[in-house]
Amino acid sequence: MLAPLELSRIPDDAEAMRSALRAFLDQALAGRPTDRLARSWMGFDADFSRALARQGWVGLTLPAQYGGGGKDAFHRFVLAEELLARGAPVSAHWIADRQSGPLILKYGSDAQRAFFLPKICASEVFFCIGMSEPQSGSDLAGLRTRATRSADGWRLSGQKIWTTNAHRAHYMIALVRTSGAPEDRHKGLSQMIVDLSLPGITVRTIGDLTGDAHFNEVFFDDVALPADALVGEEGAGWAQVTAELAFERSGPERIYGSIVLFDAWVEYLRALPRARDAELMLAGRLLAHLAPLREMSLALSARLAAGASPVIEAALVKDLGTEFEQALPNRLADALYAEPDAAPPEMLLRTLHYVLQICPTFSLRGGTREILRGVIARGLGLR
Repeated sequence: MLAPLELSRIPDDAEAMRSALRAFLDQALAGRPTDRLARSWMGFDADFSRALARQGWVGLTLPAQYGGGGKDAFHRFVLAEELLARGAPVSAHWIADRQSGPLILKYGSDAQRAFFLPKICASEVFFCIGMSEPQSGSDLAGLRTRATRSADGWRLSGQKIWTTNAHRAHYMIALVRTSGAPEDRHKGLSQMIVDLSLPGITVRTIGDLTGDAHFNEVFFDDVALPADALVGEEGAGWAQVTAELAFERSGPERIYGSIVLFDAWVEYLRALPRARDAELMLAGRLLAHLAPLREMSLALSARLAAGASPVIEAALVKDLGTEFEQALPNRLADALYAEPDAAPPEMLLRTLHYVLQICPTFSLRGGTREILRGVIARGLGLR
């Protein structure tokens, strides 16, 4: 059975970051339209990521010896919350900061730590995640991409799909099979750091309904990897990637995907001569839904700060958070179009339409709803 998540309080030293963060964002994001801000952690801006790194806010939880901030998960919660609430374009460094760096710190060799972590903290290199494959759908354990030993390292062949920012990233941490067959499930899986500039790698972008292109197909055609591409132990990839997913699923990005839209709608209500009672009640209901989700995400930060790996709890928060993120734009669309003669601002409608188009992906990235509920059910002893 799961241990209950306890209410947590952000320590004063972490809370004190907010004023400097807000001042930085006031300047960095000045003049950006709301529909652009709504892209937030899907917004790729390498210059912004490097400016953030110069402030010491990339690699915040990584050790100071590697150029990191040496802070705990509470500090990163405050940082992530402020960045997402303002719609900062964090996609360039986000994966490396959130999970690739911590993964290398925990499982990587001394040489891997010394090479990659300072570059992550300076936003000099960006990472993507090589997990999903077209043959296995959401069944990560059924992957078929394989790395086989060679005289001087590994040979990698296979395919990944839905790989965010693979066309812009420098490296991928890929979960691959190094022994056995797909039927062996969790056995024989390993993680590899793949330099995406190597010969034999083809990246094809996949456009979405909004006109953006974040997702990619990645093909590996007998790619030569060095021996030190392996992260951690050979065959221990499943345990490592499960720990990595706790970082991916637990942060406030899993509840704030629609928050820029919500704030823009609230500003619209404030500008009205008199908001309708139904709109005010809806605002209250949405805030009442958001508040406990934030507390749950904060409680996960407390677990991470204590050195735990709350895999099941993170799956629960991600599932519940995704429901909120997807419900919010649909509820706001109903409210805004309830009176056809009303004319909301064009920018608010553009922002709404973007979030409506992108929100179906919220329950795909980071694990589909069905997979997450299977993880939760196992954690509760129900299967």
